[in-house]
Amino acid sequence: MTDDIIYGVNPVTEVLRGTRRVFELFLAEGADRRLEPLARLAGERGVPVRRRNRSDLTRLAGNDHHQGAVLRVEPYPYATLADLLNRWRESGEPGLILLLDGIQDPHNLGALIRSAACAGAHGVIIPQDRAVGVTPTVEKVSAGGVGAVAVARVANISQTLDLLKKEGFWTYGAAGESSESLYAQDFRGHTALVIGGEGDGVRPLVRKQCDLLLSIPLKGTITSLNASVAGGIMLFEVVRQRG
Repeated sequence: MTDDIIYGVNPVTEVLRGTRRVFELFLAEGADRRLEPLARLAGERGVPVRRRNRSDLTRLAGNDHHQGAVLRVEPYPYATLADLLNRWRESGEPGLILLLDGIQDPHNLGALIRSAACAGAHGVIIPQDRAVGVTPTVEKVSAGGVGAVAVARVANISQTLDLLKKEGFWTYGAAGESSESLYAQDFRGHTALVIGGEGDGVRPLVRKQCDLLLSIPLKGTITSLNASVAGGIMLFEVVRQRG
């Protein structure tokens, strides 16, 4: 199992503040005040700090978006579905879970995890196969979201929806062609939202497991939304109703 490389000031900060095992921190040479808090956090955890030139950091990160900070850590620790459900039960709150059915773009996954964290969701569920996992790019785009909300990987999204329904969740899938508007629903109970992949949307078998398919009313000539935008709109409609 290979180590992960995390880069960017915010993602590195969140990992250093968390419980994930960290092996070493690489910081850009020179005076950059944004990087000094990272060096202090690393020192508090006993993490070695290496000063390198920016070209070395670009090579480590695989791109030049590292902002002068690169961290070598253990692979992302996915939660189990049982962990996620326990966190929800312990919260004592109406449940809010986001399920992603085949998201392929790491930028979309990172943005969706960030939105879920900001909405106070109790977890994000992704499939093990035919979908992107939590990569360094996902962690960077999530801006610390992967440390704030549990992400679980499951073998079968349809079976997971069935289990959630037995736990008392209402399950809603995003479908642009549905005549049922997002804004006509009551999300004050336990809610599981399903966002499909960028190309085909929610798969047929997963659609059948949803209690209801919902659309977001659109104006103008464009007939669909980016997956991460649609997910954010749905999450924050739930937040608005529970406000």
